[in-house]
Amino acid sequence: MERITEHPVLQPEERKTLSFTFDAKPCSALEGEAISSALYANGIKIFSRHKKDNSPQGIFCANGQCAQCSVIADGLTVKSCVTPVREGMKVETMKGTARLPRVACVQEFGRVEELDVDALIIGGGPSGLAAAAELGKLNVSTLIIDDKDRFGGKLVLQTHKFFGSVEDCYAGTRGIDIGEKLEEQLKEYPSVKAWANATCLAVFSDRKVGILRGDKYCLVRPKAVISATGAREKSLAFPGNTLPGVYGAGAFQTLVNRDLVRPAKRLFIVGGGNVGLIAAYHAAQAGIKVVGLIEAQARCGGYKVHEDKIKRLGIPVYTRHTILRADGKEGLESVTIAAVDEKFRPLPGTEKTFKADTLLIAVGLSSVDEFHAQAREAGMESFVCGDAEEIAEASAAMFSGKITAHKVLKTLGVMAAPVPEFWFDRLEVLKSRPGETRTPARKDHDKPVYPVLHCRQEIPCNPCVTVCPKKSIKLSGESIMNTPHFAGDCIGCFKCLLICPGLAVTLVDYRKDAKYPSVAVPFEIGRGLVKKGDKVSLTGWEGADLGEAEVLDVKDFKAENTLIIIVKTSPEKADLIASLRLYPAEEGVKSPADLARADDETVICRCERVTLGEIRRAIRAGMRDLNQLKAVTRAGMGACGAKTCSAMLLNIFRSEGVDPKEVTAFTKRPLFVEAPLGVFSGVKCQTEADEKASWSGF
Repeated sequence: MERITEHPVLQPEERKTLSFTFDAKPCSALEGEAISSALYANGIKIFSRHKKDNSPQGIFCANGQCAQCSVIADGLTVKSCVTPVREGMKVETMKGTARLPRVACVQEFGRVEELDVDALIIGGGPSGLAAAAELGKLNVSTLIIDDKDRFGGKLVLQTHKFFGSVEDCYAGTRGIDIGEKLEEQLKEYPSVKAWANATCLAVFSDRKVGILRGDKYCLVRPKAVISATGAREKSLAFPGNTLPGVYGAGAFQTLVNRDLVRPAKRLFIVGGGNVGLIAAYHAAQAGIKVVGLIEAQARCGGYKVHEDKIKRLGIPVYTRHTILRADGKEGLESVTIAAVDEKFRPLPGTEKTFKADTLLIAVGLSSVDEFHAQAREAGMESFVCGDAEEIAEASAAMFSGKITAHKVLKTLGVMAAPVPEFWFDRLEVLKSRPGETRTPARKDHDKPVYPVLHCRQEIPCNPCVTVCPKKSIKLSGESIMNTPHFAGDCIGCFKCLLICPGLAVTLVDYRKDAKYPSVAVPFEIGRGLVKKGDKVSLTGWEGADLGEAEVLDVKDFKAENTLIIIVKTSPEKADLIASLRLYPAEEGVKSPADLARADDETVICRCERVTLGEIRRAIRAGMRDLNQLKAVTRAGMGACGAKTCSAMLLNIFRSEGVDPKEVTAFTKRPLFVEAPLGVFSGVKCQTEADEKASWSGF
C-alpha cells in the first residue's frame, strides 16, 4: 500500500475500509475515497488502454476536466478521479478494443427543480468564498456552488503557509486552514446557500444556469452571475508526454495532500513557477525523493524563498533547461533534459537522463472563463474574479472576490458602503510579480539574541513584522513589498520563525555561550528525522554547503506543525545558516540525444491521440480553422472538450509561422462537463443490475 501514514502537517483521519476489485484483483479503499486515489494506494497506475493504439492511460488532471482516468465501475464508464469507491464495487480497465457493457435504461420522469436567487457564484475557492461573504453581509440571496465535496478550491491542497498581509488575507496561515476559515464565515450569513458536489453544466440563452447537484439536476435563475471558476493547468508537448506517471502538479497535490496517497518514489518537475516549486516542497514533506526541477527561463518565476527552500533541502534546480523526452514502456521510467540557448533551443552535448517514475508538468495556468462568456452571450449580469479573471496568488483572489461582490451589489441596487480605496491598492500589490533581490545585509548590532532574515526578494509579505512582540522587525518602507530588517531588541520567542511562509528566518543566540552560539532553524519536513545529538548538514540561504553541526535540541510546536532545530555553530557561520540539507543532489547520466530528429510522434491531443506530425501536415496544407482541423484529424474532439490541447494547437500554428489572428477558434461546446443525459428532463437511467447510470459523453 502506498498510503502516507505520517506527515508533518496533515493528520490521517480514521475512516472505514472498503473492499473492491480491479480487473478481478482484490483491493481496499477508504470510505469516500475517489477510485483513482484508491487505485494509486494499491500501486495501480494504468487505468485504461486507448482505443486507437492500445497505449496505457493513467491519471492526468485529477479534477474531472479530462477523461484520461476513465474506468468501468459496476458496468458503467466513469471518471475515476471524481467517482467514490463503494463497498464491493467491480472496477475494470477500459480496454480500447473491448465492447462496453450493455446498459438498459428505465425511464422515471421527474420534475426539474427551478430556483431564483439574486447572485449565483460558480466556484468555491478563495475568490468565490470571499465574494459570498461580502454579499451575505448585506443579506443578498446568494447561492455558491462547487463541484468538489468541500469548499476552498486549491487551498485544500496547500500545506504551506501563505504570503501577503496578516490582517488582510491570513498571511502566515496554511492554505488548508485558510480554506476552512473562509468556509466557516459563510455560516454567519443565512442568506447564503452553499452547495458542494454541485457542477455547473452550462449557462443557457434563456438566462438559466444548469446545475447538477449529486444526481439531481436543477435550473437556477440568478439576477447576477459571478464566475469564480479558477484556472486549469497548461500542458506541454514532448515525446512520451502521455505515459502514465506524467501529469500536472495539481493532480499530484490532490493525491498527496488531499488523499494522503504517495504516488511516486522518484519525482522530476518541469516548471519553476510557484506551482512547481511548492509541489517539490510538498513532495519532500510526503517522503518522496525529488530528483530535480527545471525551468526554461534564466531564473525561476516563482518566489525566491520557495526556490531557496527546496534548494536548501538538496533538491537541484536547473534554470535554462528544457525537457527533451520521457521514456518508459508501461509507465514513466526516465526523463531526459538539456540546456537551452537564449532562443530556448536545446544545446547538443548538454543532455542528461534521470531515473524517475513521476514527472510533474507545472508550466502555467489558464483561466477557466467559459461560463462567464456564456452568461455574457445570454445578456446576463456577469462578473468574473480570482484566477478566472487573472492568474495570481490566493491572497489576491480574496480581494478580487470582495471587490467583485461590491460590483454585484451595485448592479442589484443594494445600498452598500463604497469599496475602500486600499482594497484596490492591496489587490495590485498582492498580484505583483517578484521584485528586486537584494544582497544579505551586514550585521550592524551586538545583540545577544536576534533573528536573521533570509528573505531578500521583494514580495508581498509581512507576517514576521506583524507577529514580533517587540516590534523589532520592520519593513524598509511602507509597502509590504519591501524586505524586512531587524532593528531593536529580541526576546527569542521564535514567533517570527514559526509564522514565516518561506521558512526564511533563523534565530542566533549567544546568551548561553558567547563563543559558540546556537542557531534555531525552522523545519517541517518530518518528525523523527532529526534528533538531539545528531550531526546534520547545514546550508545557507541559497543552499550553499556550510558543513555539519551538532543538534542541541528539537522543539516541536505542534500547534503550528513546525519543528525548531537548534544547532551549535561558530560565530562565522551563525548568520549564514538557513536550513538543513536532507540529501545530496543527484547528477544525471550524460545521454546524447538525436536533437535533429523530428518529434512528429509527440501526442498533442491526448483524448484522440493526434500527433504533432498530423497537425503540422494539416497546417502546411493551408488549414487555418480549428474546427476544420478537428474534423480532419479529430484533434479537440475528445471528452475534455479541447481544454488540454487548444493552447498547444495555437502554439503549433505560431511555430509554423502562422499568426494566431488568422486562425478560426473552436466552436464552444454547449456543455463543458459530461453529465447523465437523462438529468436534463428528470429522467433516471438504470442498468440491468439496477445501478444508476452516471455518465454519458458529449
